[in-house]
Amino acid sequence: MIGLFLAQVLMSFNVAALPISLGGMVQDFDVPPTVASSTIVVYGLAVAAFVMTGAKLGQRVGWVLIFRIVVVAFAGSSLIMIFSPNAGWAIAGQFIAGSCAAIIVPALVALITENYEGEQQATAVGSLGSARAFSGLSAFLLGGTLGTLVGWRPIFVVTLALAVAVFALSFTLRPDRGNRSIRIDLVASALIGASIVALSLGFNNLNGWGILLARDTAPFSVLGVSPAPILVVLGIILGQLFFLWTRGRMRAEKVPLVDLSVLGRPSERAAVYAMFIIVAMEAAVNFTVPTYIQVVQGRTPFDTSLAMMPFNLTVFVTATLIVRFYRRFSPRAIALAAFGLTTGALVWLAFVVTNNWETLPTILGLIVFGMGQGALVTLVFNVLVTAVPKELAGDVGSIRGTTQNLASAVGTAVMGAVLVTILSAGIATAVEAHPELPQDIAEQAGLDRANFISNQALEERLAETSATQAQIEAAVGLNEEQRLRTLKIGFLILAGVSAAAAIPASRLPRYRGSETA
Repeated sequence: MIGLFLAQVLMSFNVAALPISLGGMVQDFDVPPTVASSTIVVYGLAVAAFVMTGAKLGQRVGWVLIFRIVVVAFAGSSLIMIFSPNAGWAIAGQFIAGSCAAIIVPALVALITENYEGEQQATAVGSLGSARAFSGLSAFLLGGTLGTLVGWRPIFVVTLALAVAVFALSFTLRPDRGNRSIRIDLVASALIGASIVALSLGFNNLNGWGILLARDTAPFSVLGVSPAPILVVLGIILGQLFFLWTRGRMRAEKVPLVDLSVLGRPSERAAVYAMFIIVAMEAAVNFTVPTYIQVVQGRTPFDTSLAMMPFNLTVFVTATLIVRFYRRFSPRAIALAAFGLTTGALVWLAFVVTNNWETLPTILGLIVFGMGQGALVTLVFNVLVTAVPKELAGDVGSIRGTTQNLASAVGTAVMGAVLVTILSAGIATAVEAHPELPQDIAEQAGLDRANFISNQALEERLAETSATQAQIEAAVGLNEEQRLRTLKIGFLILAGVSAAAAIPASRLPRYRGSETA
């Protein structure tokens, strides 16, 4: 179990380490931040696009063998990151890491079902959820310290060491045999891969390219329409074609890329919907809070890790301990209670949050939200794993990987677009209500193109205009007020999403403990 736990830590630590490493890569490679951030984009796209194909490859080759192969390849990607001479090598390293993770994700589920049963299996599933929170916390603390004192490259020495440890521990796993008769459906693989890439690129660039009309930063436009929503629509169409094609293969009794019978019952589909909402909410909070602390307040990544520590620690502990409640309460009851906690916590944060994140009310809100989040991450995953036979565990893992990566992209991108839209509208209204801040000064300062910027950056921008000191102070005060207002509204919107999640949560199974659905 330690080996499987560390395998999840390996992937999650790598993901969390990339944002911390961006500044160092920009300086070392002498490239713009957008080029360095391509490492993050490439990793996420590789995982999402290949995870279903990776699951089928694992079933064909054998889970233990393919697991060892990709862990070695992941170690190779860490070496590339450590010794990369330019940004191109770093991007290639993360493409390899993402491709390996696309196989590790379903492999973890298959190996858990192969090596554990009953309560041990539920505990093992819970450890994967807690590993993600543990990795995020340790990456910020350890990675932030290394990045500050030594540099960004030693951060990936940690991932290299983790890969070596996972490979060594993999020899304690129960060996299995692959099924050479399985054929990989290349048409379905291309359809779902293209769908996920289109959806991810579309959602990730809603803010940069334009929600509807194309901005100047968009690479192209179609009759003035931004390519972002076009990619989203294209991704949805390709996704529907994937489901049509897969159902056709199943009717013809051919092996599909993913067996849709794992989503055959309403409770299983409800678990996927709930998982999407959970991960999207977590991504939105993980985007909103660090953005506000680092960009608006101008504080360091280490400060951010300290501010997020109550949330990450609570998720880690709750995801591990929630399995103790499975004997007494049904998945439906636990999910409804957990979504109640996340909804209440988000409403609470909307009213108590201030520009100081160290206040007790804010910390309590993050802790309660972490309790609900940790319980849900483990619960819905466990519902899917226990609902299908062992031979379909890889399919569950691929659905989990696809859902989580897509939800993360959607949660981050949509939250960013919503916050910027609210901020723009709020500032436009506030400027009209402040006659001491003329419209021409607001336009010179770029307040009509609102985004989350620090007070210092805004003051420097205003200093280049004809604004007086009094007008600069008025503009900074107005912007500060509207940023906090936007943050509060953002938490309320997330609370509404969390409350709406009661619909799929109410369709989860009612069984308890060792009962069957």
